[in-house]
Amino acid sequence: MTLSCEQLQDRLLALHRANLGLIKDISIDTLLKRIAIIASEQADAEYAALAIFDDDGNLAKFVTIGMSEEKIKKIGRQPKGLGLLSALKNTNDPIRLPILGDDPRSIGFPEHHPPMRSFLGVPIISTNRQLGQIYLTNKRSANAFSEEDEQIIQMLAGYAAAAIQNARFYGNLRERDISLTQHSEDLAFLNDVAAALVPTQRLDEIVHKTLTLVMDYLHVEAGELFLLDEETQSLHLILHCGEAAEAFWTRSRFKLGEGFVGIVAKENETLISNDLSKDMRYLRPAVVEAGFKQFICLPLTSGDKMIGVLCTTKRGDEPFDDRSIQLLTAVGNWAGVAIENSRLHTNARRLAVLEERERIGMDMHDGVIQSIFGVGLGLENVHHLIDENPDKAKEGVRLAIDGLNQAMRDLRTYILDLRPRQLGEENLLIGLRRLVTEYRINTLSEAMLTGKEKEIINLSQDNALILFHITQEALANAAKHAQAKRVGVNIWTTADRVLLEIEDNGKGFDLDKMSMTLGHGLSNMHTRIRKAGGEIEISSVPDEGTMILAWLPREG
Repeated sequence: MTLSCEQLQDRLLALHRANLGLIKDISIDTLLKRIAIIASEQADAEYAALAIFDDDGNLAKFVTIGMSEEKIKKIGRQPKGLGLLSALKNTNDPIRLPILGDDPRSIGFPEHHPPMRSFLGVPIISTNRQLGQIYLTNKRSANAFSEEDEQIIQMLAGYAAAAIQNARFYGNLRERDISLTQHSEDLAFLNDVAAALVPTQRLDEIVHKTLTLVMDYLHVEAGELFLLDEETQSLHLILHCGEAAEAFWTRSRFKLGEGFVGIVAKENETLISNDLSKDMRYLRPAVVEAGFKQFICLPLTSGDKMIGVLCTTKRGDEPFDDRSIQLLTAVGNWAGVAIENSRLHTNARRLAVLEERERIGMDMHDGVIQSIFGVGLGLENVHHLIDENPDKAKEGVRLAIDGLNQAMRDLRTYILDLRPRQLGEENLLIGLRRLVTEYRINTLSEAMLTGKEKEIINLSQDNALILFHITQEALANAAKHAQAKRVGVNIWTTADRVLLEIEDNGKGFDLDKMSMTLGHGLSNMHTRIRKAGGEIEISSVPDEGTMILAWLPREG
């Protein structure tokens, strides 16, 4: 039946109005339904269907008009694209048949499929690529679809191609917007984690902040954190946050490889369970009885070092997605580094305390103790002078009292700021001259100092104090152990060094049988000089005496 001009104009106007509606529709599902409805109305078809292909040419969506939901369920499966549908897919031209069953390509109708007579199939093409197909069957007002029907549906297919592309483009933009929003939220979360962990050095704060931030962001009901004890190779529950604490604390320690926590620590891989009631690895039935269903456990590492394990669990059925797992992995790495840094900081503080104790011990030995030792030597001499020369003995007692008073002043100085004051405001040469004079008076032995004050005037106070203590120790050893009758102290400088030489004619000792780590004196000498960037050499021969040569940088 040929349409009149008025009828054709009405159909084109109706198609144009329908196209305006298609352009406004940006939801792909409702758009496909709308296209199928318009096609059935425009061609007066009892049944209409619309198929959409993905980028690989496979059927992605299939929408039907004219069949009830009950009948669709009875048919069951969607078409596989065989027969006429396959033929239409391999051409850009429409296929119009007066009787569908007479065509040899008409195959593949499943059971419960309604009978179909006339057929019109039109491909939906965009830039030489077939996006999908429009199928129409059973023309109501005639025995077959007309040429005008074919032309109208071809025009509709062109409109549909633009509308589908537009809907897909909008869908991609929306997905990208959602993805970017989630990405921005994730970055903000990681930034919060970094801001919370970076300035924190206390282990308990790091653990609590990490667990709290993770639980708040993932909206889980409970979380816990285990730390690895390297000595026992076991993991201890350090903190639990959230609900049902008594259920989680029923098992607070796991060996490597034991349970979820031990497996994660041993394998260094994240472990997820979507149904704890059926997972025999979990080993804590009390948590399942408390209503928790899902569990995720991930390692906390610092480089290649295993630090501990972080776990979160929830009662809901929605599984942990890849995004949550990636976030937890990032947080786990950061938390592991923060925990390791906290431990290193604690160890550094402990080491600093030990070094300070060592320094105090050296200062006490080389300062106050040696001063008291010098007083003792003087009093020994006084003991012999009491009967022979009382006046000289009185002078010796007076010097001893002065020495003890000085020792008490030094002790008070240590108590106040733990720093020696033996040099006071004196320069090194004056301090050495005082030591040599005290040695000569207390031992009644010959002692000599050589050196030029102008050569060491720019020596730093720290280095001057080191050389002062070395001289003090050497003179004490010469009096106490070597019983030397003559001691010489010589100090001089080169372009970049200050050198100190102390030589005595005492008993000496065998260096091969003497350990530098035995006794505080020689050990203190080596420790002090090397920490300041210098070196010390000690040479001694039994019954011939001892020579000590020490040097330090002029500046440092």
